[in-house]
Amino acid sequence: MALRIKSYEQYQIDYQKSIENPTQFWEGIANTFTWKKKWENTLDWEFTTPDVKWFEGGSLNITENMLDRHLKKNGDKVAFHWEPNDPCAPNKSITYNELYTEVCKMANALKSLGVEKGDRICIYMPMTLEAVVSIIACARIGAVHSIVFAGFSSNALSDRINDAKAKIVITSDGLNRGAKQVELKGMVDTALETCKSIEHVIVFNCIDSGSNMQEGRDLNYHALIADMPEHCEATEMQSEDLLFILYTSGSTGKPKGVVHTCGGYMVYTSYSFENVFQHEGSDVFWCTADIGWITGHSYIVYGPLLSGATSILFEGVPTYPDCGRFWAICEKYKVNQFYTAPTAIRSLMGEGLDVVNKYDLSNLKVIGSVGEPINEEAWQWYFDNIGKGNCPVVDTWWQTETGGIMLSGLGDLSPMKPTHAGYPLPGIQPVLLDGDGNIIEENEQEGYLCIRFPWPSMIRTTYGDHDRCKNVYFSNYKGYYFTGDGAKRDVDGMYRIIGRVDDVINVSGHRFGTAEIEDAINTNEHAIESAVVGYPHDIKGQGIYAYVVVNAANETDPEEMRKSLIESVSQGIGKIAKPDKIQIVTGLPKTRSGKIMRRILRKIAEGEKTNFGDTSTLLDPEVVELIVKESF
Repeated sequence: MALRIKSYEQYQIDYQKSIENPTQFWEGIANTFTWKKKWENTLDWEFTTPDVKWFEGGSLNITENMLDRHLKKNGDKVAFHWEPNDPCAPNKSITYNELYTEVCKMANALKSLGVEKGDRICIYMPMTLEAVVSIIACARIGAVHSIVFAGFSSNALSDRINDAKAKIVITSDGLNRGAKQVELKGMVDTALETCKSIEHVIVFNCIDSGSNMQEGRDLNYHALIADMPEHCEATEMQSEDLLFILYTSGSTGKPKGVVHTCGGYMVYTSYSFENVFQHEGSDVFWCTADIGWITGHSYIVYGPLLSGATSILFEGVPTYPDCGRFWAICEKYKVNQFYTAPTAIRSLMGEGLDVVNKYDLSNLKVIGSVGEPINEEAWQWYFDNIGKGNCPVVDTWWQTETGGIMLSGLGDLSPMKPTHAGYPLPGIQPVLLDGDGNIIEENEQEGYLCIRFPWPSMIRTTYGDHDRCKNVYFSNYKGYYFTGDGAKRDVDGMYRIIGRVDDVINVSGHRFGTAEIEDAINTNEHAIESAVVGYPHDIKGQGIYAYVVVNAANETDPEEMRKSLIESVSQGIGKIAKPDKIQIVTGLPKTRSGKIMRRILRKIAEGEKTNFGDTSTLLDPEVVELIVKESF
């Protein structure tokens, strides 16, 4: 297992070692894993191109560290308890031995379809054991998985398939979500109308919808793997070979494929999992994220399995059949570490304490927060009523691009403070920069959060477009990785994340580029032009506020028009990205060069009526007064 910190004093010592001699520090962590061939060079890097290589010359297969090495002593240990959407439906548990068998059968099935090392496989599935098996099966044979969140539209799915040039899609007929069932196979069929690279679609039967199967292309999941051999030799992978691509929104319209590689990602996700959550071998861990996001990758699939943990895999939602579902599951499985999003916490706060207090939460040892900064009221409610004042809250900050948690408390070892993520994990070297790129040494000063030294699980490139990786993350401040977040340190040096400083909106912990949403709106027949900004939202953290210019001759009812615009976003991206507010406007505040002044629109969305700073550069300043007059 990865080396675990057991005191705050040890954290301070380890952190100092990791800064003074990072290669020696990470060699010590990496040596706790099984390698097919030892690496020749621990780290080679520069942040200009950028070019980062960890454990160069080493070879491994990450799944041997997730499965094979646990089988002899812990093969009968439960890897996952699967909890269905409907609490009355039967739950399932799968041991490490059973998971190994299922993964090998699926891996052999993929090989039988001609999948080879380096081929890209798109996974578009609900929260089922079959989804986890499919992910690990890809890694077993060296195929690169690209998971697409099952709430994304067919358009968003086709964009990601085409960018990755995926060979196979693994999906299900549909999914269960609360009282509803959502059809997925039809979304795949629609997506594939514009995708030429797909050879096969593997379909898991989840909701018995009887979806159409295209002869020669579509294959039933269980029929495909039924007679496959129960052992599959793990493909030897170089440390810097691609493990997966995960698409994330940026400040331009096109989602970018963040690339993570085998060796460094393995080392860091396991190390961060064990230390942040102070996980012991007999603990039960539950991360409520979806596998379609990086949190699901790192802290449902890879991190816990690398550490030999028992985890919960939950198909449903926190409010079905009632708002006590999270706490019922914690009681049922005696959960020790619970990791969820501030959005979920805020939504459940309003339901009162009766629904919490009826369940036994005494087994909880660590409770965590992920996806966005947690406000003080939600932090205190979480600490007092879920942790009962006894559980540390680990308010974790990290990104799709970082691969693992970067700033956080370490279980009950570290100081904690509401709204503060805390201190960097060993090996992480954060700095705050001012607008000119100078390091801000003083505490209590706000700046741009950057990282000055590589860590093993960091982004290597954006798939098929390395220049984009350079321009987005390494060009703002020479010699630094730019996170896109503003932050500040308190007098004790604890970090507090302020929020995004680019054109990205963080909705319930999910990032959406404003340009991406605007592009979807602008496909609507009513829309001439649009501008999207984020605004404070009591539950989601940030809501989406869209200003839309429509054809002056349009006589459509405004509410019908708004419904139509929302549908365009739902079709273009997915319902998760639909605007909370849409204001129909006659014009947008623009400079004489045509640039939309989004800072003004943000202030209006936040409720400001008069204080907009210098508007002299606007082509038509009066448009601001009109927007304010008609704002919500």
